[in-house]
Amino acid sequence: MTEAFDADVLIYAASDHPAAPKLRAIIFGGEPLVGSLVLLPEILSKPLRSNRDDELDALLGLLDRIDLKPVDIEIAAGATEYAAKYRLRAADAIHLATAVVWGAERFHTNNRKDFGARIEEVEVVWASD
Repeated sequence: MTEAFDADVLIYAASDHPAAPKLRAIIFGGEPLVGSLVLLPEILSKPLRSNRDDELDALLGLLDRIDLKPVDIEIAAGATEYAAKYRLRAADAIHLATAVVWGAERFHTNNRKDFGARIEEVEVVWASD
């Protein structure tokens, strides 16, 4: 089963968040993992800016496990559709489109505001459940 990720859950997985053990088990569990290259600036800019090397190293270790996909025309078109259909911000729409285009069965997030039950294209899994 291919798993895909929103930025928030990777930040949780690299921290002491209560959902971290469950998320790390998924990330290191051996299933195929996919995500957008847009994850890089979303999750690495803050620890880089703050010189938090331990957090940066933890995040890089997680990202190293994920097959990061570029935003090509197919993903951009899907992101445009999902941004309009679900009123998503560009980065969130790109993460969703990446999951769908690359055949992920599950999309991990904790962003209930934007990724509610209305998402039809992929199973949305809440990190806090």
